Amino acid sequence: MERQKKKILMFHPSLAPYRIDQFNSLNELFDLTVVFLFDNIWNNNMDQERLLSQCSFKISYLLKGPSRKGKILFRFGMYRMIKKLQPDIVMGFEYSPTTQLLLLWRRLGLITQKVGTTLDDSIDMCYHMKSEIRCLARKYSARYLDFWVVMSDEVSQFYQDQFKVKEQQLIVSPILQKPERLRENAQILETAARQYYVEEHSLYGKKVLLFVGRLIPEKGLSGFLNTLSPLLRETADLKFVIIGEGKEFSLLQTIVEEQQLHRKVIFAGRLEGEELHAWYTCGSGLVLPSLFEPFGAVVNEALIFGMPVICSEYAGASSLMISPDQGIVFDPKDAKDTLAKTKLFLKSIRPIEEVSLAAKPSLMGDYQLKFNKEWGKLA
Repeated sequence: MERQKKKILMFHPSLAPYRIDQFNSLNELFDLTVVFLFDNIWNNNMDQERLLSQCSFKISYLLKGPSRKGKILFRFGMYRMIKKLQPDIVMGFEYSPTTQLLLLWRRLGLITQKVGTTLDDSIDMCYHMKSEIRCLARKYSARYLDFWVVMSDEVSQFYQDQFKVKEQQLIVSPILQKPERLRENAQILETAARQYYVEEHSLYGKKVLLFVGRLIPEKGLSGFLNTLSPLLRETADLKFVIIGEGKEFSLLQTIVEEQQLHRKVIFAGRLEGEELHAWYTCGSGLVLPSLFEPFGAVVNEALIFGMPVICSEYAGASSLMISPDQGIVFDPKDAKDTLAKTKLFLKSIRPIEEVSLAAKPSLMGDYQLKFNKEWGKLA
């Protein structure tokens, strides 16, 4: 007789494309319901209809309640949802007021379920937490949470060492996507990459370095572009494609103008889905120069499409860089290190000669067994 799955009720800010595979895999192990507290990502609207069509877990929404700039204080109806679904496990996110409210209810005896949280902090953020309020919330939560879902073994060890959390309470589950899902429409992606990107921008024979993300100071792109400018001008077969939008767009345009990089930099705008994946299909490599980055899902995406990455040491996803063929980790706050590592990286990547995913196998290993083992701690 098949054992009945435990029920997990997860409160989460909003549905993002890079979370889908993790939630779907979790639903295979548990009976998962995710309650989203926003109907879209507050600062980066996604095609939610397309995303929802890829979800196999149960979904609900609680949208009423105070929030500010994407920070949720609480949502009306959370307690009612718990009583209605009667889950075995309830999950908040980060050290948010939502998580604190769940802990309060449990301490008051209003709920009896195990309470855990998802934590996206990189190891750098663990050691250099900027908010005093968040520090206090972490210290309090460490006393009462039953488990944490963290992004890396390094973060897991930090909590074991600093807060005496047991290894069994720490689930190491980075935000990873499945290669077979992202690469399933290979022919469509190859055709789009060839016709709309490579041929339109005359990229054959060029090394194409991609940046994908919001154009905001935390991403470190303006500093990276300034540092890289002489190298961009001097390297005839190099193009830099910037995919995204944000408040630093005008600043980046100014840098391009001042450094005379018109023919070297392509502003592709904000893209998602197949339009984005087509750039991964033809690109040579990806850079993530973030000065502050909890994880950085674009690193996983690039590796899935066979693209090596030059990744900031301040990004949580730097933990994915475990072999030389996957790329290089660098310090974007150190101009000398940035330039030296970028030169080394550019020597290792290949120019576009053909557009073929078969020629670019995924650089990601199979994490499913580890995923099942880690989440099995709650079974």
